[in-house]
Amino acid sequence: MACLGSIPVETIGQFNTAHGAETFGFRKLKSLSWNLQAPQLYEQALKRGEAGLAAGGALCADTGTHTGRSPKDKFVVRDATTEGTVWWENNGAMSPEHFEALLADFLKHAEGKELFAQDLYGGADPVHRVKARVFTEFAWHSLFIRNLLIRPELEEIAGYVPELTIVDLPSFKADPKRHGCRSETVIAIDFTRKIVLIGGSAYAGEMKKSVFTYLNYTLPAKGIVPMHCSANVGSKDDSAIFFGLSGTGKTTLSADPDRTLIGDDEHGWSKNGIFNFEGGCYAKTIKLSAEAEPQIFAASQRFGTVLENVVLDPFTRVVDFDDQSKTENTRSAYPLDFIPNASRTGRAGVPKNIVMLTADAFGVMPPIAKLTPAEAMYHFLSGYTAKVAGTERGLTGVEPEFSTCFGSPFLPRHPSEYANLLRDFIAKHHVDCWLVNTGWTGGKYGVGRRMPIRVTRRLLTSALDGSLNRADFRRDPYFGFAVPTSVPGVEPHILYPVKTWQDKAEFAETAKRLVGMFRENFKRFEGHVDDAVKAAAPVNSLAA
Repeated sequence: MACLGSIPVETIGQFNTAHGAETFGFRKLKSLSWNLQAPQLYEQALKRGEAGLAAGGALCADTGTHTGRSPKDKFVVRDATTEGTVWWENNGAMSPEHFEALLADFLKHAEGKELFAQDLYGGADPVHRVKARVFTEFAWHSLFIRNLLIRPELEEIAGYVPELTIVDLPSFKADPKRHGCRSETVIAIDFTRKIVLIGGSAYAGEMKKSVFTYLNYTLPAKGIVPMHCSANVGSKDDSAIFFGLSGTGKTTLSADPDRTLIGDDEHGWSKNGIFNFEGGCYAKTIKLSAEAEPQIFAASQRFGTVLENVVLDPFTRVVDFDDQSKTENTRSAYPLDFIPNASRTGRAGVPKNIVMLTADAFGVMPPIAKLTPAEAMYHFLSGYTAKVAGTERGLTGVEPEFSTCFGSPFLPRHPSEYANLLRDFIAKHHVDCWLVNTGWTGGKYGVGRRMPIRVTRRLLTSALDGSLNRADFRRDPYFGFAVPTSVPGVEPHILYPVKTWQDKAEFAETAKRLVGMFRENFKRFEGHVDDAVKAAAPVNSLAA
């Protein structure tokens, strides 16, 4: 038993008693469970009615109203430290006074509750990791974040002192007037005090992305580029990183049975190489199949995995990964070691290849292109993919999505800071850069078909093993980058997007429109890049 305030609190599990919950300000809790592992958290989640059990053993939870992140409800405390360092055009500001009121109300709301705490690491590199302590209202949230971050060894717990504290209370409802936020949902980050408060949302991904946002703020000052990317490595320490927004294949393509998976979402690149921020994977599962993605499919069936918003058969409890009636953003969260060939260290040497993934639903970009360093910076700052009907409420056609650095919602600093660090590393280590289109071929969305995954995998294999560098290349007439004219094992016509369209005139008009969208989007970065990057822009044929 421990004492928070004047009332004894039931405590379960192991933790550093010199740095318990009272050091953060919690008082009068009913109970606090520390660093519970999967079996205990299963018991709690099922007993409390938070989740159900799927055939195969995964824990299946619903997130309610919020089936994805709430970026408009995310705020950063604007104080003397952050005033000149945060990219305020991209980040909502909260005053220190509003955050202080929010923190006081969070602590008051927690009184009388049964909470769960996990002491974890964000970052596989011991020199650059952050010690993140996460308090949650739900047992399944505690298992989720335990899966997603890096779990200390048991002997490390006794001396664990947190650097970053996250409090996740879905039942808390914010008051916009009192707390300076937008709605009853709030994600508030105080970089100075190293506190994250999450309320009004049961979407567990907010916790992991808060750690990513924190590292995105702290690491650039150390000369480390934080990256929204997956990564794997070959037998010759030939690591590769894969940038890409949701739906582009970042998780799928990095899970290569012939290469070791380092991680599927968030990494840092220091002078010593790359390192995973996480200890788990958070894979999209809509239309997941054993044939197309055997490793992810198998991991998503196991005891210890957390499934979000996945539909179960009411009688057999068998998972239906094709059912999107709750959301298309169904997810599976599992420890990295559920993937048989995953790295046990989460680290690798300097990457030999950088792959930027896009799902071009306009169907005009080639399946692969080689980028010069200037072109790589242009496309990194652009962060292009396309959204199609069904991926967002109210979306009926195709729309471009430009998320700078392939992770705009998680960038507290200006994109040029991350881009300049990346550019310097690419130049220093002579990294090969590629743009890979996993989107549509033979026409835009609704007319053409999705790029065959066997084609993408064959092209990636050629890029990563170095053989693609020996191919003959042509210049794309719209985007200007180098496209191979032939690759063994790939149908020649698929490398020429116009040849896959029946209506050549429509192809030309569609390509011109997309070029115009790129150029319009990039205007906001022109004052932050050199002439070489500006010259890497696609040709605006509409104006020519």
